[in-house]
Amino acid sequence: MKNYNRLNRREFLKLAGAMSLAGLVVSCSPATTTSAPTATTVPATAVPADPYGKFATTVVLKTVRSFDPTEKLPAGDTAENNQYTRYVKDTLNIDTQYLWTAATTDYDQKVNLAIASNDIPDAMVVTLVELQQMIKADQLADLTDTYNNYASPKVKQMMDSSKGLALKAVTKDGKILAIPSLTVPDNSYSLMWIRKDWLDKLGLPVPKTMDDVEKTAQAFIDQDPGGNGAGKTIGIVGPQNGQIVHANFMLPENNLFGLDSIFAAYRSYPGFWVKGTDGKAAYGSILPETKTALAKLADLYKKGLIDKEMGIRKDSSEPVIGGQAGIYFGMWWSGYFPLPDAIKNNPKADWQAYAVPVDDTGTFNQHMGTPANTFMVVRKGYEHPEAAMEIVNLFNRDEALFDLTKGSTGNEVLRLPMGMYDEGQFTYLALKDILAGKATPEQYADAKYDVYKLLKDDASKIKKVKIEPYDKMDIQYWDVNADASAWQRLYSIMVGMGPIYDPAAKMNLVYSLTYAPTPTVDSKWTNLQKLEDETFLKIILGSASVDTFDQFVTDWKAQGGDQVTTEIQAEIQ
Repeated sequence: MKNYNRLNRREFLKLAGAMSLAGLVVSCSPATTTSAPTATTVPATAVPADPYGKFATTVVLKTVRSFDPTEKLPAGDTAENNQYTRYVKDTLNIDTQYLWTAATTDYDQKVNLAIASNDIPDAMVVTLVELQQMIKADQLADLTDTYNNYASPKVKQMMDSSKGLALKAVTKDGKILAIPSLTVPDNSYSLMWIRKDWLDKLGLPVPKTMDDVEKTAQAFIDQDPGGNGAGKTIGIVGPQNGQIVHANFMLPENNLFGLDSIFAAYRSYPGFWVKGTDGKAAYGSILPETKTALAKLADLYKKGLIDKEMGIRKDSSEPVIGGQAGIYFGMWWSGYFPLPDAIKNNPKADWQAYAVPVDDTGTFNQHMGTPANTFMVVRKGYEHPEAAMEIVNLFNRDEALFDLTKGSTGNEVLRLPMGMYDEGQFTYLALKDILAGKATPEQYADAKYDVYKLLKDDASKIKKVKIEPYDKMDIQYWDVNADASAWQRLYSIMVGMGPIYDPAAKMNLVYSLTYAPTPTVDSKWTNLQKLEDETFLKIILGSASVDTFDQFVTDWKAQGGDQVTTEIQAEIQ
């Protein structure tokens, strides 16, 4: 099946740091060379005294991994031999041996080939689709005892925070067949990021409805508050070439520059499975609300309010960084990317996030993702599944100990990021209390908060980068240069998460009825997705009429969509 890359590799690198809290690719741990606590030495065949037990005799674990060919490692280090692999060897006495490594763009293809040929490593990290393929092929070890006996208390606490959802996703016939990552729900929210300094200069309020957004984008273009020159200001940035217009049930999160929130303002959830008027599963992309949303998007594009290079622009971050754009839709973590470069170019560029546009009832509708999107699996027959579990424990305990200038945490062995399911909310509220004088940083140094992996560091640095008045979040009330790394994270939390956890906001969170493909999805979905992507883009760009949508629905249903829908309904029942 087609694998859509929503961010290019340059953007992924710029996100280094955001993803500990986001539960994605890399963490934002402070760079340090502190040594890890000494592990207990135990025999390889015995239950360790603790989940970080060092094996008395070397255990070999063969695995695979992806790597970014543009990342520069220290002299002598490689994708196979670096600070992370050495840390595993020194701390746990596990010898990591890579059967192969592949550039990120080629990784999924190589994993699929390995699964098809039954030539799989001792352990590896896979997607949901790949996990299902391995379950069907009976290639996976039963990890029930491994999880119960070897998962660290910290990992179990994080897993329990999803109220059983994460483990349920990997349990079949009472057996735990994989260890899931655990992502926070915050990554699903597509917020409106807007140049508030432009609003202030023009005396405009923060837009709330789609009509407000349209008028604001028009004002930015006509009145040119950024001084770009006539015709050079972009009202609303859209997705770049090769990027999806909206998220979907298999890629439900982190759709930076996507137009998801405009669809949602019309109660349209394309790409997601929702309840139809008959109470049964319906595919959001073929419902009438989606046609209404597409008509609005086509109108915005025709009026020149959406980037005229949408769909062909190589990098949608460029107009944001260059100061030519007034609005884009993105996640809470924009303080990591693209805003650092935007503010470096213009320190007064005041990008603020809001939960808009709202629908005609004043509600901010959002589609949501699944708690787990990557999974650590162990091949059936591997003698030491506990070794894989210990590696997961280790990096979820010690991720703050690595020097990120010597290699991003994308280099971790069996990279499986986890966080408390409420980590975003808890961190935001804790920092808000510190700024309001209701709590002190020292309170969050207590060991009981250790499961919130970066909270102690966040609490100690918030007042280093946030200056008074503490209740105002505009860019002029931040000291960006006091600690650039801390600013990226803390600006993302306080500005990016503020709208999500605003108690006055009226939210409607819509979950897909399923996030898993069916057999027909496996065989038909590439063509169905291509049909959808091409039709929607043509409608928005004006090369096809809005009424083309009706023929799309007919074609989608006839080319396998009805069969997929029947299977989805059967699985739900």
